[in-house]
Amino acid sequence: MFKKIAWRMILVLATVALLVSCTAPATQPPAPPPTQPAATEAPQATEPPAAAGPTVLNAVVITCCSLESQWDASFVKALERVKAEKPHGLTINYELTENTWGDDAIKVARNYLDTAPRDIVWLTSTYSDQVEKMMNDYPNTIFVVHGSGNRGLGKNQYWVYMRVHEAAYLLGMMAGKLTKNNKVGAVGTFAYDDVNDEVNAFFQGAKDVNPKVKGTVSFIESWFDPVKGNEASTAQAAAGVDWMLQLADGWEACGTKNIMCLGNFGDQNPLAPKNVPNSTLSLWDPSIRWIVDEWWAFKTEGKPFNGNAEPRWFSMSEGGSDIGKWYTLDGQIPQDVIDLVEAKRQEILSGAFKVPLNIETPKSDAP
Repeated sequence: MFKKIAWRMILVLATVALLVSCTAPATQPPAPPPTQPAATEAPQATEPPAAAGPTVLNAVVITCCSLESQWDASFVKALERVKAEKPHGLTINYELTENTWGDDAIKVARNYLDTAPRDIVWLTSTYSDQVEKMMNDYPNTIFVVHGSGNRGLGKNQYWVYMRVHEAAYLLGMMAGKLTKNNKVGAVGTFAYDDVNDEVNAFFQGAKDVNPKVKGTVSFIESWFDPVKGNEASTAQAAAGVDWMLQLADGWEACGTKNIMCLGNFGDQNPLAPKNVPNSTLSLWDPSIRWIVDEWWAFKTEGKPFNGNAEPRWFSMSEGGSDIGKWYTLDGQIPQDVIDLVEAKRQEILSGAFKVPLNIETPKSDAP
């Protein structure tokens, strides 16, 4: 009996010990859970990222004459068109000062540049002498000069020409076809090569369709002087000229002498509505885009300015010039003549026909 009780006690104690061992805390810390791969993080840049390109271009326009001059007015209109395009996403801001010539342009430009940084200064005439005196003081600014009489200074001066001789050739064709006196004329500003080229092309276009044509040319020795322009135009009309390329703004004479006048650099029919059937157009848009691209490369790629030593101009096929709107003047300009001119225009645009570039000083033909 005693043995049974003792055995049972041993069995109970063993069971209790087993239960205690199963519930007792471990003497060693539990093993860590299996290691999970760490979340991938973007590597730290060893260099700061490239800065975003500029969003604003600040410019200045300084003109030799007023915006009554088509040379200057056509440039500002082109700048407005390019501004609307927002090249490179840029907002283009510009300030304009008119009627500024010679060293006065230095004072005006420095006043702008010393007041706030400016990216481009467009000077729409002969200003290389003035640019040379200040370009090194503003190495991060592009200076752009326009037309004859300038010099290729390189570095941050760029030199732009405007040639409309191709358009002048086309208007010469019209004059040659429609002159009653076989006398066509041109009143120019100065006998500079980017004036000579269009006068020569105008005469050539007239003679190519009418070998009987005689050309008369005179120069007023001023970029903008309507009084002198009217005097020269009146003199040519008195000599029998009945079609005239009008580069000197002698619009009053066109009306009072009832001669057909052809506008230059912009649509000038409103200045003599009964006497101007068409005009050459100067389209500065390609040259403005080129300068903006040069500045953009400097800002975003660190590309040095490399101003051109020889003037750059853009042809008609490159969008640099054209003829304007046709005004038939109550049937005085026949459709067959318009068609003839337009057909030749297409040949120029396609490259099938090249208008000769003749920059020699034009001479009047003997009577």
